[in-house]
Amino acid sequence: MKKLILLALFLPCMAKAQFTIVNTSTLNLVELRSGGDWPINLQRVIKESDTTYMLQFRDQQSTRDVIMTTLRFKDTKQLRFFEQGLSALKKGSTGDIAKYKDYTIKRVDVKKEGVQYILICDEGQTTNFKQPEADQMIAAIAHM
Repeated sequence: MKKLILLALFLPCMAKAQFTIVNTSTLNLVELRSGGDWPINLQRVIKESDTTYMLQFRDQQSTRDVIMTTLRFKDTKQLRFFEQGLSALKKGSTGDIAKYKDYTIKRVDVKKEGVQYILICDEGQTTNFKQPEADQMIAAIAHM
């Protein structure tokens, strides 16, 4: 009986030492195209004391396979650079480019469809989004 009581007292301590609980929270800041063929989501990921941001999208270079790509921003500062690039391109003209270390954003004016932006990651993954979608991202980032 004494052994069972001692075991009951030490079992929680032993179990806690073997397992580490990591609290991770993922929050969608903007779901530009959540359904359909070409989804784009801007997310905040919170891990213990660390907050990162991710732009997830389907790589448009591969039309047969669904290849989801993640552009990571390690902190709010990098995310704000992305927002500043979109804001600067919004005021610019066709062919303007905002180039960063890990990605490039290019503005393209299409006659019937309006302003579009092409996002190219450093490994070649590509997606595009229109001006209203860029405005949603700018607004979501600006309110943080």
